[in-house]
Parts: sequence; C-alpha cells; structure tokens
Amino acid sequence: MAAGSAIQIPSRLPLLLTHEGVLLPGSTMRTSVDSPRNMQLVRSRLLKGTSLRSTIIGVIPNTSDPTSDCDDLPSLHRIGTAALAVQVVGSNWPKPHYTLLVTGLCRFQILQLLKEKPYPVAEVEQLDRLEQFTNQHKSEEELGELSEQFYKYAVQLVEMLDMSVPAVAKLRRLLDNLPREALPDILTSIIRTSNQEKLQILDAVRLEERFKMTIPLLVRQIEGLKLLQKTRKPKQDDDKRVVAIRPNRRINHIPSTTEDEEEEEDHDDVVMLEKKIRTSSMSEQALKVCLKEMKRLKKMPQSMPEYALTRNYLELMVELPWNKSTKDRLEIRAARILLDNDHYAMEKLKKRVLEYLAVRQLKNNLKGPILCFVGPPGVGKTSVGRSIAKTLGREFHRIALGGVCDQSDIRGHRRTYVGSMPGRIINGLKTVGVNNPVFLLDEVDKLGKSLQGDPAAALLEVLDPEQNHSFTDHYLNVAFDLSQVLFIATANTTATIPPALLDRMEVIQVPGYTQEEKIEIAHRHLIPKQLEQHGLTPQQIQIPQVTTLDIITRYTREAGVRSLDRKLGAICRAVAVKVAEGQHKETKPDHAELGEGGCCGIDAAVYALVRHEFENKQTVTNPKLDFLLLDCKEHVTEDTKSESISDTADLALPPEMPILIDFHALKDILGPPMYEMEVSERLSQPGVAIGLAWTPLGGEIMFVEASRMDGEGQLTLTGQLGDVMKESAHLAISWLRSNAKRYQLTNASGSFDLLDNTDIHLHFPAGAVTKDGPSAGVTIVTCLASLFSGRLVCSDVAMTGEITLRGLVLPVGGIKDKVLAAHRAGLKRIIIPQRNEKDLEEIALNVRQDLTFVLASCLDEVLNAAFDGGFSVKPRVERLNSKL
Repeated sequence: MAAGSAIQIPSRLPLLLTHEGVLLPGSTMRTSVDSPRNMQLVRSRLLKGTSLRSTIIGVIPNTSDPTSDCDDLPSLHRIGTAALAVQVVGSNWPKPHYTLLVTGLCRFQILQLLKEKPYPVAEVEQLDRLEQFTNQHKSEEELGELSEQFYKYAVQLVEMLDMSVPAVAKLRRLLDNLPREALPDILTSIIRTSNQEKLQILDAVRLEERFKMTIPLLVRQIEGLKLLQKTRKPKQDDDKRVVAIRPNRRINHIPSTTEDEEEEEDHDDVVMLEKKIRTSSMSEQALKVCLKEMKRLKKMPQSMPEYALTRNYLELMVELPWNKSTKDRLEIRAARILLDNDHYAMEKLKKRVLEYLAVRQLKNNLKGPILCFVGPPGVGKTSVGRSIAKTLGREFHRIALGGVCDQSDIRGHRRTYVGSMPGRIINGLKTVGVNNPVFLLDEVDKLGKSLQGDPAAALLEVLDPEQNHSFTDHYLNVAFDLSQVLFIATANTTATIPPALLDRMEVIQVPGYTQEEKIEIAHRHLIPKQLEQHGLTPQQIQIPQVTTLDIITRYTREAGVRSLDRKLGAICRAVAVKVAEGQHKETKPDHAELGEGGCCGIDAAVYALVRHEFENKQTVTNPKLDFLLLDCKEHVTEDTKSESISDTADLALPPEMPILIDFHALKDILGPPMYEMEVSERLSQPGVAIGLAWTPLGGEIMFVEASRMDGEGQLTLTGQLGDVMKESAHLAISWLRSNAKRYQLTNASGSFDLLDNTDIHLHFPAGAVTKDGPSAGVTIVTCLASLFSGRLVCSDVAMTGEITLRGLVLPVGGIKDKVLAAHRAGLKRIIIPQRNEKDLEEIALNVRQDLTFVLASCLDEVLNAAFDGGFSVKPRVERLNSKL
C-alpha cells in the first residue's frame, strides 16, 4: 500500500451491542455475548465468514441488547467503534454464550439502521483515518503544542512506574513509535477511567478535542501516584512501585479503598523483604536463589497459590541464622562448678565437656562434636544436655525422634508439594536464631522406617562432621552450614541404631547410679525440687538419709531416679495435706461452746488465748487473764489429754514442725514395701542360681531354676528365651555331661549319664519378659551342677559370663550395670570373667569396697567360688604305660 493512502472500512457493518465497557480505537477488549441478536451475529457473521471483511463489526457502547427477539431495539449510541474480531470462544456453562476478543480500528457514525433481525445492520460513515504514517515529524508539526504537552504528561506517567516490568517498558516504547493521533485513545483505555469518561473520549471526533479531554485524565493519574508515594515510607530510588492500572476505577479514590490499602501494605512488606534479603549475611548461592525468587514474586498476582509459598520461603531464608552465633563461655573452672552443681556423678560426661572447652580455647574454628549418650532411662541424659548448653552459654533445642518414620522430618519436603515445610533441623535453627546451638536428638534409637523413607539414613548427613558443613534441606534447596552445631544424641541402647549412624557418633556410656549416688542426688536436687513444687519448706518436713535409703531399696529398684522422684512427690503431697489441715484448724475457733456456759462463761477467743498460754507454759502477764487460767487450767488439761488420745496419728492438729518421715510414715504413705530381700529364701534348695543381666533399663539380677524328673533325656527351656540363651543351655548340659565323672555328678539312678532316663527343665522366672544373650552360660552351669550334686549355691553370690564347650569363660558387656544391680539386691560376691577386670575401674570405689569380685577364666573356678568349700573334683589316677 502506498504511503499516505487511507484504509476504508465497509459502509455496512453488523452491530454488536454492549453495555459492559467502552472500546476505543487502538485498544483491545474482551466481552461476553449471550443475548439473542448478538449470538446470531457471532454464528452467522463471525463463525461462517471466510474473508477478512466478515470479521469487521461495529461495536456500539452503552446499549443493551434485548433478551428476546420480539423486543424492539433500544436507541443506539450515535458513535461506535469499528472492530476486528480476533478470537471467538464458546461455552455452554452456566448457559450458552460466546466470549469475543475485539480490537478497535476507528470511529464511525451510524447514518441509517438497515435491519434489526436476525442481528442489526447499519449504514455507517468512517470518522477516523486509518493511514500508515511514514513522515512522523510532519504530523508532529501539524499537531502543535497540544500534542507536545500530552506527550510530556504521558512520558512522566510511565516513568513513575517500575520500568523493570515488561508491560511498562513496552508502553514506554509505544509512546515513541506510535503516531501521536492514536495515543489519546490508547492511554485512556489503560489508565483508571470510568465508562462515562471513555464515552466522552469516543464522542470527541476532533483530534484537538480528544487531546484536551485526555490531558486532565493524565494529570489526575499523575497526582494520584504522587499522593500514594507520599503516604508510603521513604524508600531508595531503586524501590519503585509497580502500579496496577485498572479501568473503571478513579485514581482519586484509590487511597481511601480498603483493597488498595491492603495492596499498599503488602507492597511495602515485599519491599522490606527484598531489603532484608540484600542486607542479610546469607551465602552467595542462597542470595542468588532468593533474588531470583523475589523477581518471580513481584510478577505474581497475590491470588496465585504460589505467591504465598514463595513469600513464606523467602521469609524463612531471611530468618535463618546464616552467620549469627553466640560467644562460648570458655572458663573451665566456672564450667566445672556449674556442671557439678547441676549434676552429681557423671564424670565421663563432665570430662568430655571440659575437654571440648579446653580445645576451643586453643582453636577457635573447632567443629562441633557429635556425642551420643547411651544409658538406661532416668539417669539424666536429656537434662545433662541442657546443662551443657548452659555451661557453654549456647542456645538449647530438643528434637524428639522417638517414633519418627519419615525422612522429610529431617530433610524437609520439596516445595512442589502442597503444605511443604522445612525439616526439624532447619526449623530448630530458625527457632533458636543462632547457627551454633546445642541440638539434643532425643531417643535416636527409636527411629522408625516406612514407605516415606528412613530418617536414620537422613541423619547420616546431619551427623557427619565431614558433610554437615553443606547440609541441604529439600525445602531450602541450598546448602546450610551445620558444622558449628553441637549435636548430642541420647539412646537407651545401641542395638537398634544402624551401624553407619553409630559410626558417626562418639558414644559415651551413662550407667545407672549406685545407692550412695541416688541418696546424694535425692538430697541435693530431688527433695528441694519437690518441696518447691508442693509449697513446702525444710522447716515443715524432714526426710533423713536413712528414709531415703529405704525408699531406694524397698520401693524403687531402677537404674535412674524417676521412680524415686515420684515417691518423694507422693510423700510431699501427703505432708502438704497435713500442713493444710493444720493451718485450717488453727484458724478455726476452738471449743466455741464454752461461750454458751462453758468454762467460766468466757468466749471462745479468750479460751483459745488461755489455752495457748497454758500449753506453751508461758507466764500470763495480763491480770485479767489470771483468774481465767486458774479456773480453766483443769479443763484445758483434760481437753488436751482427750485430743492426744483420739488424734495421735493426725499430724495436723496442729502438726509438730518439722514432720519427720520415718519407716512407719513411709508405710502409711507409700504402702507396704514393693521389694523385699528374697535372695536367701529362693536359694534354699539345690538347682537355683543367680545370674546378672543387662537391659536397656539398667542391670537386673536373674534367677535360674532347674529341676529333673524321670523321662527320655529331653531338655525343656521356658521363660521366653532367645536363640543365643537356648544355645548356652545346650552348651552347659553338654559340658556337665562330659565332666560328670570328674565332679561325681549323677542322675537319680546313679548314672554318670545325666540325661539317662532323666528329663531336665530349666526355667527363667519373669516369663513375660523376653531374654537373650550369652552371659547366662556360667549361671546355667552352676544351677545344673547344684541340681545334680544336691548342694546349695551360696546365697550371696551372683555371676555372669559366656562359656565355651571346652569350659572357658569369655568376657561379656554391661559389667557396671550388672554390678550395680547386684549391689542394689544386697549381694556380696560377684563372679565375672577374668578378661572383664578392666571394666571394674568404672565402678565407684565405695561399691567395690562393699563387694568381693571373683575373676574366673574357666568353669572350674566358677564352681569353686559358687559353693561353700569349693566344688570337689575327683583326682585323676596316673596310669603307667607298658613298654612291652
């Protein structure tokens, strides 16, 4: 087409009647079509047309199409817009309709309505010229100053927006590339204007009139943006606001609407979040990821679900302590005093903490150790972790791992999932706010495994000093340094911890307490704590050490002190009842009936005073009370006697302070003793021996009973025994059968074949408890030797050790817990393997002094120590070999 030639629209146009918006030349509008005439226009003209000419229609604004074909057309607006139908989309829900996307071409004027059905068609006159302007400078000269003023305001408005937004940058380019004649219509359709104002622009046929009407709209928009900028907090130059320019909204109403105020606040939050990201001390990789996510966040509408997810992610990244840490307290002497005050005994743990402090003094960038405290419940593994954090001056955070069976609890969920969240490690760091806390991984031996993964395997990266400097949580998806975190894991046993995980931790055994240690712990920590919790004072209750020992030996039998703590709490509650009753009765008037003709006709208050003076044997200095004492002395004495007889056991009338807790009080409060010293009674016949067993709850003594009867040589084992213990029983009977002649062991018929016509039954009491392990071998041998020899095993002897078919005694584990269990049970002599002699150094000196240890390397030594007078062995007769 030649330059300057005009483009003409058809003289007859089908009319599309709209009332929702106003289409201006150069702009695009999406409109819904559901009325009969408009639907017929789309079906007959747009969908069946084959030429470009058939896609040009006339859009008449501010006119509603009648809902029925029978209704007459309303009066049509005089000026319309010739439009090109770009897209047609049909739908049947909720009712049949079409959605049209139309682009305005030029204005036209209706000359005559040619027909109304099936859709209106009119003869039109084109009002605007559609030309290809090649000489832009010439057109600018013709438009004059009005065009320049309009262009200046348009550029000022666009430059107030954020040029980093692609739509704003494109609009800025259009201002320079489009003809000036098209700009008023385009900008009017973009900025916030009402339908009535757009109708006025549409009706302005003269170009100069359009410029004059559009410039005030631009000025109003600019003033509105300036007002918004003044109401916001001052920001840096690069923090420009992206304004969502919507049609049909007046700019001067924006500050007063609730919706826009919320948008304003939200935008301020986003700007502040970006500022926090840039000023944070996160790693370079994390900063790069956060800035990328921030760009995506700015482009997202707030209604998108991903908007909230992205914002939560960025807020978490800002809150994480990337380089924030606490300063360690490295004074070893103060740390030792603090640890000793918080915990009694536990020398290994205290020594390890002091070693860490000493090395930290010499090396500042020391990686945090990964410790694992293994011991029975109630020995203070969790509380000592809290004390370590207090000693170091660090934050403390506990993570309970018991029953966790999803690896996402450790590593977090990927952000592609709904409801995703970081793992417990990252959440803990967010909670404490520093990157060098003390993390207590409680009950690490009780981790589970499921279809969601193995959390124990996920902990391998966390607890590996060579890897945790770049721990990657699935939610963060960037590396975080955990090397400064002091990890402390607790467990009751190492048997259920995977070997790979156990290899990464420094295991420190925390055995049970001795009786002396429990007494010290009770009087240093438990009793003061219970008195404080129950509102009592040492002037109201006294618990001697003898009573504490009775509680430990007769009412609790455990490795830790939890049951002891509960028993002390029960005693304090009982004393609190007595004290409360005593205070209540002291506040009541005593013997009020005396005021009604009682002693000397005095009232109850005076009588109470007289009684108080008399009982305390004080001199009454008030002359008015002398005669009262003389007259009422006899009555008070009788009354006191009656109370002492009737309420001897009632400590609250009022109780004598302090209340002393003795054995009789224990029996009244806690009931009869739960444990008795039954060792000697149970060893009153042959075929019974005492063994020592280790459990996750601490050491225990274990009785082994044996009996024999006529039969076919079968061995019966009962007591829920494991395979290893069953094999130990078979080893024991085989060794005794092979050495029966040597020890003169016979069955009921006198045969050295112990199983000849004889059945043997071995039973391990507490049949509801599963038992397994090789350490019961020497006990089974001793029990069977007692059965076949008819001799009693010493009642104060316990033993442990693994046996072989050759009669050797092999070392076993858990010696300290087993020795403490024997000590609690009142046993005096313990037989252990000779190779376990080194383990005796871990036992307290006072316990070793109370016990006698027999170190055995073979079963001969075990039997000699287990029976009074030893176990006789038939001397061997030396045979002379003939040389003939």
